[in-house]
Amino acid sequence: MKTSANQQTAAEAVRRLCESADPGQAAVLQRFFKTGPGEYGEGDVFIGVRVPQTRKLVRVFADLPPAETKKLVRSKYHEARLLGLLIWVRQYQRGDAKQRERVYRLYTSHLDGINNWDLIDTTAEHIIGAHLWDRDRAILYEWAESDSLWLRRIALLSTFHFIKRNEYDDALRLAERLLNDEHDLIHKAAGWMLREIGKRDRRIEEAFLKQHARSMPRTMLRYAIEHFPEPKRRAYLKAAPARAPGLHCE
Repeated sequence: MKTSANQQTAAEAVRRLCESADPGQAAVLQRFFKTGPGEYGEGDVFIGVRVPQTRKLVRVFADLPPAETKKLVRSKYHEARLLGLLIWVRQYQRGDAKQRERVYRLYTSHLDGINNWDLIDTTAEHIIGAHLWDRDRAILYEWAESDSLWLRRIALLSTFHFIKRNEYDDALRLAERLLNDEHDLIHKAAGWMLREIGKRDRRIEEAFLKQHARSMPRTMLRYAIEHFPEPKRRAYLKAAPARAPGLHCE
């Protein structure tokens, strides 16, 4: 059941999140999302709310207005940012053209708060990818050249929307541009997109691998060939020389 109109605020949404908070789970999430000094999620704060619980609140606060959703996406709490972003996904998917344009602009003006892989992986394809489906995609290539790990990952994950519609060119071009990226969160994302292409058209994926498998990061290759028959997987891994490791974040 939705809260009454006078309760549809970011503060109320955070209060409802805190009702489900679990300190033990928060400690697990702090470690899992690498929030320690020098790690990719340094400084992020978790309160220990599981994703299914957060998704239930998306329905409760589905009509939260922009002024309040922005507060969530700016929150220091990771789960509040996730809630705000998932509300935007819902509003984008159910909105008219004007609403979709508004959500896209909100998302792209709050990129600083979209600063971990789960926030990106659950939202980028549904907002950025969906919005750029029939528009100029130059912004993805700008983000791919960014110093920001998260912008580079948004660029890659946005192409998932295109891949699901059997359009692969942008995903392939971005994966090629990011072959020499130093961060394994990019290696994983690029390999994941290549694997998704392969699910739909193995010939296209293998054409890319024929050209790049020997020079691509090992993690990217492993992700890309995860669903290949085992003999073929071994052959690719044997043929590709090991590269010096980048920044690994398991």
